[in-house]
Order: sequence, then structure tokens, then C-alpha cells
Amino acid sequence: MDDYPLLDLFLTMLYFFLWVMWFFLLFKVITDLFRDHSLSGWAKAGWLVFVLLVPYVGVLVYLIARGRSMRERDVEQARDQEQAFRSYVQKAAGGPGPGHGGGGGGGAHASELAKLADLKRNGDLTADEYERAKAKILA
Repeated sequence: MDDYPLLDLFLTMLYFFLWVMWFFLLFKVITDLFRDHSLSGWAKAGWLVFVLLVPYVGVLVYLIARGRSMRERDVEQARDQEQAFRSYVQKAAGGPGPGHGGGGGGGAHASELAKLADLKRNGDLTADEYERAKAKILA
């Protein structure tokens, strides 16, 4: 153990961390290349060859040249995923999500009960009035 000092261990850990981070960045760049619909197939192939043949320089040049649009695609993808999640939750809850035509059902009851709970919480309804309105909705 004397032939491998503690500082060398820390440096080895740092190099390993930087190596893993570089692979993460490389995969992020390659994923972004194939996610971009504005590039042609030849442009994607050119960037891919550049990034793989001259790895460090290629990734740096890609980030400098296309970093802003890379961020915009990330934001757009996150927005699309959030919208899909909200649509799924509305559909699963039986609410007036896309394709439901705004019909009643369980989702309408849930939203009315939520409004009643808000009114009770704000003090606009007494406990007795809340229970009567709730029974009327659920009937």
C-alpha cells in the first residue's frame, strides 16, 4: 500500500470521473444528432464521423456550434413529455381530456368535489353544507 499514495488515488478517481463524464457528453451529443430533424442525413453522418474520429475536438466544436439548439430540443422534448403525461393522467382519471368530448363521468365528479373541498377549506361552506353538496354530487 505504500507504493500508491493517497494523492495518486484521488487523481485516479478524478481521471475516472472525467472519463465517465466525457462518455456521458459523447452519448448526449450523438443522441442530439439523431433527434435533430433539421439536419439532413449527410450532415448527421458528417457530424458523427467528426465526433468519433476526433473525439475531444469534435464534441467541443459540436457544443460550440450547436449548443443553443441542443438546449431548445431538450426543452421541447421535456414539454412534449409533460403534455403526454398530463393527457394520460386526464384520460386515466376519466376527465375531459383529448378525445373525450368534455363528457361527464368520474372526472366531472372529481373536479366538482375538488371545488367543494376548496370552498370548505376557504370557509365559504360549513361542514354540513359540504356534506350535503357532496352527497348530491355522488348521488
